[in-house]
Amino acid sequence: MSGQEGGKKKPLKPPKKQAKDMDEEDKAFKQKQKEEQEKFKELKVKAAGKGSLAPGGIKKSGK
Repeated sequence: MSGQEGGKKKPLKPPKKQAKDMDEEDKAFKQKQKEEQEKFKELKVKAAGKGSLAPGGIKKSGK
């Protein structure tokens, strides 16, 4: 027995994906997603600066 015949054979590497050409719809969709993500980041920063929405802590009854 030679050393290379036994055991499992390695699977072939899958071919590299080709960069597909994007049409106008894809470009517009990507741009829209990017803008929405930027808006979300801005809102997140604003919300973090305000603190809690219900100030005052634990309310106690007047008994």
